[in-house]
Amino acid sequence: MVVYKKPLEIFGRDYEFPNAIPGLPRRLSDLDDLEIGSFETNDKVTLSFWKAGKGDPLIFIPGWSANGAEYINLLYILSKQFEVYVLDQRNHGLSQKVTYGNRISRFSADLHEFLQHIDVKQAHFCGWSMGCSVLWSYIDLFGSGAIKKLALIDEAPSIYCHTDWSEEERIKAGAFASSAERMIDIFSGKTPGNRMAVNTDLFDYYTVEGAPAFENSHTFANEFVPQDMEALIRVQFDHILNDWRDIITHRISVPTLVFSGECSDWVESQRWIASTVPDGNAIIYGEHEHGDHFLALKDPLRFSKELAIFFSPETGK
Repeated sequence: MVVYKKPLEIFGRDYEFPNAIPGLPRRLSDLDDLEIGSFETNDKVTLSFWKAGKGDPLIFIPGWSANGAEYINLLYILSKQFEVYVLDQRNHGLSQKVTYGNRISRFSADLHEFLQHIDVKQAHFCGWSMGCSVLWSYIDLFGSGAIKKLALIDEAPSIYCHTDWSEEERIKAGAFASSAERMIDIFSGKTPGNRMAVNTDLFDYYTVEGAPAFENSHTFANEFVPQDMEALIRVQFDHILNDWRDIITHRISVPTLVFSGECSDWVESQRWIASTVPDGNAIIYGEHEHGDHFLALKDPLRFSKELAIFFSPETGK
């Protein structure tokens, strides 16, 4: 059974975003049809999701540590054309924090159950970062029958770099870590970065400076849906060690659009994905176009427009 509540019922008050931006919400209440739903998985975990709009279903799977609150701008824009859902994965956002089931395969099983609970037989899907890995796992376990079109935002097919790989193979895989434990410590803020163990500029771009839309969603998420880092890191070890290149090469059979940027550490792997899937294309944002890992949140107006064009019935198959 799915239970729906209005955001004001959950949060207790409205919220005014710090920056007034044409085309984006000024207040949380501007999303007048926004609802937050919840359901229980078969292993007794309560998961939450955000829903707004009417039309073809569009389902967002956020990246590691992200949640529906950070998608507030995308929900506002795209709900004018689609029935938009954002799933808060277990241990993320408003969903329950548990010490079990913290594997990408379980996250993809949660997605499968989510589709059953909301009674969606087929939808467009968009994964960002770890959300892409969840979608790749979903395709591996359940096939692509529920997927009309697939959008992927800047996820390395393999985070972990094996010592016997050539540099060409590492670049195509997007691999940037040689120690899962060190990467977990760095991403959780327990230790400073070391490029010998984790070679990434990711944190240099995790900033709202020059990105007022990202500041709006970021401050809203921090105030109403604060992160629980101890809960978040439980999935990291499994997430880091997966290699999804076989799924990308052999299992994806739907039109696929890949988003990345020139400032992404693994942009070449994103071009490889787009060239490998049967009906793939890539959009690469430039250095001065918020072309980094957070492009969809930093420029939601441009991203939403390009995503809607791709998902329209007139585009592609």
